[in-house]
Amino acid sequence: MKSTRVSSGICGVDQILHGGFLSSKAYLLRGGAGTGKSTAGYHFLEEGVRQGETSLLITLGEPKENIFRNTANMNIDLSEVVILDMSPEDTLYTEDQSYSVFLSSEVETEPMVEKIVEAISEYSPDRVMLDSLTMLRYLYQDPFQYRNRVLSFIRYICSGGATLVMVSESHVETNEDEAEFWVDGVLNFINSSNWRRFSVKKFRGSDFQSGNHALKMTENGIKVYPRLRPNRFERTFKSDPLPFGITELDSMLHGGIERGTITMISGPTGVGKTNLGIQFMKQAASRNDRSVIYTFEESVDVIVKRSKLISVPVDEMILNGKLEIKYIQPFAYSPDEFSDLVQQDIEKNNTKNILIDSVRAYGLSVREGDSLERLHSLCVYMGNMGVTGFLISETSNITGQFVNENLHASYLSDNIIFLRYLELDGELRKAVGVLKKRLSDFEKSIREFNITSGGIKVGNPLTHLRGILTGVPESLK
Repeated sequence: MKSTRVSSGICGVDQILHGGFLSSKAYLLRGGAGTGKSTAGYHFLEEGVRQGETSLLITLGEPKENIFRNTANMNIDLSEVVILDMSPEDTLYTEDQSYSVFLSSEVETEPMVEKIVEAISEYSPDRVMLDSLTMLRYLYQDPFQYRNRVLSFIRYICSGGATLVMVSESHVETNEDEAEFWVDGVLNFINSSNWRRFSVKKFRGSDFQSGNHALKMTENGIKVYPRLRPNRFERTFKSDPLPFGITELDSMLHGGIERGTITMISGPTGVGKTNLGIQFMKQAASRNDRSVIYTFEESVDVIVKRSKLISVPVDEMILNGKLEIKYIQPFAYSPDEFSDLVQQDIEKNNTKNILIDSVRAYGLSVREGDSLERLHSLCVYMGNMGVTGFLISETSNITGQFVNENLHASYLSDNIIFLRYLELDGELRKAVGVLKKRLSDFEKSIREFNITSGGIKVGNPLTHLRGILTGVPESLK
């Protein structure tokens, strides 16, 4: 018999859990202060109401008024959620009482249990959230009594058919590691120095997507971006060669670059790498293929103006829906969120060509030590989907020995086209060559490369020169 899935109310979490929670089970939402664990619980309750179920929130710490105020700020509607508010009352500090709610379990816990039983009996909830398990631990100072109470609570809720989520603080003073054995699943919420993260530590009765996934707090609550697993996506396509629309360059590539491959365009600053990528997209527009440029460096206006100066009608391509240029603000996206941005565009807008400018800027922006691994996953995904990708890679030197600082990233690409400055007859000139092409042979010669007001021009092979890659070629004549 197939277990019924219960949506968490967060699309990314449901995807990671392969459909959501298993019904009538208990789950622990663990994390430090400000990680989003309570907010995730609120989404869970709101989703229940949306599906016509009864949701019950048992709050031991935060008053109901504060919860309504905070959730309203995130556009989460708990107005139809049953809230059992057992937080400490204001009178506790103004009246002369001989006990504290946090110290006298004999006085406080029995009425609390009675209230919970009454609420369960009256409303028969489908979903229950306890916020928090840590507060319950403070009430029961004896570990044995605490464990028995919690296990009884879990059995009581789940045996009635409800799905239970319990919020738990994760810090040294309130170690709840033992509680992980009492529940069917453990979801961790982490707030690191760079990005918030979400992971699943335990999920009894089902597989799940492992690893850390990006979590973002927004004006609409939580968004979770599952880490991209590229081999789960594929699309049937013809791997035919696609031309740049420059006869000489297409000849060097033996017809063009194959659909569904990744091409690295390498060269020093200002040599024309992005312009060459845009030239491919101009030709793609004539085939009615949609292209997107993700730029981490130059603004959209600069790219549009610069392209018009070399007779590439980028503004018309944008207007006709054949091109979109998206400026990615530094440090605004985690790797998972950026991959999701690209994935959504490919699958919803049928985008055929992607240019990422640049590899180095991507790594600096996403602030991850494994940024190349993340970019590799994205490139594999694009290839599986038949998308033709371009990576802009900058070399550190203008002239001199040919060194590509991102050569260690060359495994990301199927093809490598390099652009080069060279000094010739007292002038600074440019050259283009092909270093790698996985699916076919290519021309081994180097040709002169010019960017003019009429577009990109590629000349005849520079067969009369040697030492071109040093930047200071010598004549063979």
